[in-house]
Amino acid sequence: MKKNKLKEKIKKKQPVFGMFASIPHPIMVELIGHAEFDFVIIDYEHTSTNMETIEEMVRAAELVGITPLVRISKVDRIEILKVLDCGAQGIVIPSVTQKEQIEKAINYAFYHPIGMRSLNSGRPGLFAKYSLRDYISKANEEIMIVPMIESLEGIQGSESILSLPQVSFVLEGAADLSQSLAVPWETDHLEVQNHLEKLYEVSKHCNVPYAIVSRHPNNHRKWLEKGVHIFVLGDERGTAFRAYMEKLNEYRSLIGGQNEFYKKINK
Repeated sequence: MKKNKLKEKIKKKQPVFGMFASIPHPIMVELIGHAEFDFVIIDYEHTSTNMETIEEMVRAAELVGITPLVRISKVDRIEILKVLDCGAQGIVIPSVTQKEQIEKAINYAFYHPIGMRSLNSGRPGLFAKYSLRDYISKANEEIMIVPMIESLEGIQGSESILSLPQVSFVLEGAADLSQSLAVPWETDHLEVQNHLEKLYEVSKHCNVPYAIVSRHPNNHRKWLEKGVHIFVLGDERGTAFRAYMEKLNEYRSLIGGQNEFYKKINK
């Protein structure tokens, strides 16, 4: 089992930056790694991919020296087992509302004495090159469990969820939270921000690092001043789209034209 550099950096309270990889191809992970991000979250919740591709994306993360996490689609024994057997160093669990979801994930993700993950000597264990007993112990030290709390129900149950010692950090989900508060996609809405503040206070009380999805510089600065040091900078699709649109409109403007949508969002 490779050393989890992300886990080490978080323990030292170093600032770390990650990005969701939503395009199911290893070259996207290479791009994120060569751009010098610290970690990538390979998305298996919202994308149409498969385990073979996830394994190639994990391998790409290893190649460029960043920590691969996978956002699973559900708390399922086989899904978690396969993701970790691909070599992922942690799982991000979406839509967490109850402690029991994380307890199940821990049981599926960790070996004895923490959990009952099925024994295997595949990629992470270097195909039994070394003692499987040693690998089990090492794997239990490196695996990360990351709940995403992204609903009113999740925030109400957050103290119980974050009480489990295997939780590595908690990732806010302001987008879905806004929908559960009847203000869909208004992530800056006062009610949304107030509930994120509540989650942050609970995370501090439980001594669990808090991670945000940085949507704009002002939002980023706000949480930076509070001591947050784990940042997810969206996904590579949106980042690429905005970069393409900005580049195109820069050159369109030279001939007196601009994309109407681009002008609207940049007023």
